[in-house]
Amino acid sequence: MLEEVSTQNTRSGRSLRLNTFIRLRWLAIIGQSAAVMFVGVWLGFPLPIAPCFALIAASAWLNLYLALRYPASHLLPPMAALAILTFDASQLAGLLYLTGGLTNPFSILMVVPVVISATSLPLIWTGLLGFYVVGIATLLAFFHLPLPWYPGTELSMPFLYVAGMWVAVVSSISFTGIYAYRVAEEARLLANALTATELVLQREQHISALDGLAAAAAHELGTPLATISLVAREMEKALSEDPRFQEDVALLRTQSERCREILKQLTSLSSEGEAHMARLPLTSLIEETVAPHRDFGIDIRLEPGKTVGPEPVGRRNPGVIYGLGNLMENAVDFARKSVNVNWWWDADTVRISITDDGPGFPAEIIDRIGEPYMSSRKSGSSGGGLGLGLFIAKTLLERSGAVISFANAGSEGKGATVDIRWPRDRFLARNDAFH
Repeated sequence: MLEEVSTQNTRSGRSLRLNTFIRLRWLAIIGQSAAVMFVGVWLGFPLPIAPCFALIAASAWLNLYLALRYPASHLLPPMAALAILTFDASQLAGLLYLTGGLTNPFSILMVVPVVISATSLPLIWTGLLGFYVVGIATLLAFFHLPLPWYPGTELSMPFLYVAGMWVAVVSSISFTGIYAYRVAEEARLLANALTATELVLQREQHISALDGLAAAAAHELGTPLATISLVAREMEKALSEDPRFQEDVALLRTQSERCREILKQLTSLSSEGEAHMARLPLTSLIEETVAPHRDFGIDIRLEPGKTVGPEPVGRRNPGVIYGLGNLMENAVDFARKSVNVNWWWDADTVRISITDDGPGFPAEIIDRIGEPYMSSRKSGSSGGGLGLGLFIAKTLLERSGAVISFANAGSEGKGATVDIRWPRDRFLARNDAFH
């Protein structure tokens, strides 16, 4: 389920609204028009104003067509977005060709379509657009009209300057494109992982609320069941001497009484036992975490450490149960023979430690454990499976006030350990406040 959610979110995260492209293009149109008017009219430099405004008008026409053809909230598929950005790069290249090519200081704006692509399109499409823009920049280094300058004179730039501008454009495309892609990708992955975390927590909250739903159902069913029981007793009195119906009526009465007892237990579970069921001692929390993983051929050893004072008792927290369960599942998955679960508490701290005898955490990823989508599980690998699931577990536990640390139990290859610590007052307060 989490994989499907992350895939859907990643796809939607790579799509920009058409309205975003339209607004950015209107901004470019205003800037291009102002630049042409300033150079051609205010400064009086000889400039092919009509061809320049023809290119600007083509961009404006495309904007109007898209605005009238599609709703503002329309999401562009990657191919359509690539086509629009390619048009923008071509239109800008045409303006640069008319105004000096790479000798024009505005040639650095060729980076913009690639940066937009890096933040919204898959890497392969961004790479194709980047190569296209680099190709255009190379042509503009050799083929272009003169740079507008004072009438009767021509500003001739040395080839070394043009080559430097080409290097600047290509370097900007490369570095800003990669930087924008990495930042946008990190933001997408983090948003997807947080969404998955919220879904998991919501599911656990729904599960914990089932006892209340059962009590509500018991309350609603109580009245019609009382009517059935009353009718069953009356039928038993009237037909008790008739052998054809005697057994059936008796069975109907006894089963209705049984249903009443079940509903009574459900009601008492919520009204009388709700507070008791919601309280969860630390040792019960550990047992509830460990129990689902006992039948996988791994020896799970529960070893209490030094304890000072009364056992900490908090309210049942689905996020904590899920987080500890995920850490326990990882330990069992990677363990060779055994997993040790230790716990301690004193007046200030509540602590749980989970240690397996597996291959341990690879040195190259131990400092990045808990990052979303850090890696994927691969058959035979010792460090896979430490991405989204572990990020969710870490996030949920940290919400409860825990501090989590990951380390190798000994040297690398001799087991891994996860240490979870709560300040005692924070552990109790957070759990007691959880609903």
